[in-house]
Amino acid sequence: VSKFSKVSLFSGLNNLRDITLSNKYSAICGYTDRDIDQTFAHEVAGLDRKQIQFWYNGYNWGGDAVYNPFDVLLLFKERDFRSFWFESATPTFLVKLLSERQFFTPKLANLYSSEALLSRFDVQDISNEALLFQAGYLTLKKVEEITPGKKLYTLTYPNHEVQTSLNEALLPALGLASDRALENGLQLLSAFRSSDFSALEKHFKALFASLPHDWYRNNAIDQYEGHYASVFYSHLAALGLDLTVEDSSSTGQVDLMLNYHQKIFLFEFKTVADQPEGKALQQLQDKNYAAKYQDKGLPIYQVGVEFSKQQRQIVAFDVLT
Repeated sequence: VSKFSKVSLFSGLNNLRDITLSNKYSAICGYTDRDIDQTFAHEVAGLDRKQIQFWYNGYNWGGDAVYNPFDVLLLFKERDFRSFWFESATPTFLVKLLSERQFFTPKLANLYSSEALLSRFDVQDISNEALLFQAGYLTLKKVEEITPGKKLYTLTYPNHEVQTSLNEALLPALGLASDRALENGLQLLSAFRSSDFSALEKHFKALFASLPHDWYRNNAIDQYEGHYASVFYSHLAALGLDLTVEDSSSTGQVDLMLNYHQKIFLFEFKTVADQPEGKALQQLQDKNYAAKYQDKGLPIYQVGVEFSKQQRQIVAFDVLT
């Protein structure tokens, strides 16, 4: 249920108390871990408990994290992990709005907002943050008091279901054909598993070559880098891969970190005018982003990706192992 209590259209309801971010009521609309383990103990038997949490837990409004009841009840009935909530309806309005606003999809993993912005839900002027939060696609990750009385809210996906399903729904709006999503995903996973960077480069070049010309007519050139990064990120996120956007270290933030198949992949993105300049890979080396992951004992691959504004294509896919 999205909030319209303070919208002028419904002024008769503007005296309702808003408990959205009240700790006391944080678990009022979902199942807690205690509910799952005690009330549903019989239904949980035979299911992977960690997978239940991974798929459906994580909704948070400042207190205990809760599970999506719709998902959980259908899981107990079907005994199969699926995106039940997303299967019930496609977020067409949300996808269309984010597409029109050229939303930078990597922000979905780490989006900042103020309390005022989260609380504002004007049907005539819906902010991205408020819409994503109020509709349940993003939830609270962290709350910080930056100055007395002023709080900074960090939003993120609540769970695996939302991350994969939302990004999969966004792919057609980014210019990627939905009928090839499965084939593209299988090719990509195979290339990552075998560390076949020639196949990865070929895959992503084919992906960007498939973007319709209409997109370039409708968007300013200064938006290209954001769009390229969004396509790259959402393509991976739709597969449910373990991604960290702008992963921080003592020397800065790497654009994207992927942990898959006992390997670490670090990506840095740059947009160049026409010809490759090598700046993406150079930044990975200069900032020594790999140092943060060396204690994991896993192979680390650093990948510098450069997009050409003129060619509208990847012109550098440099790898350092």
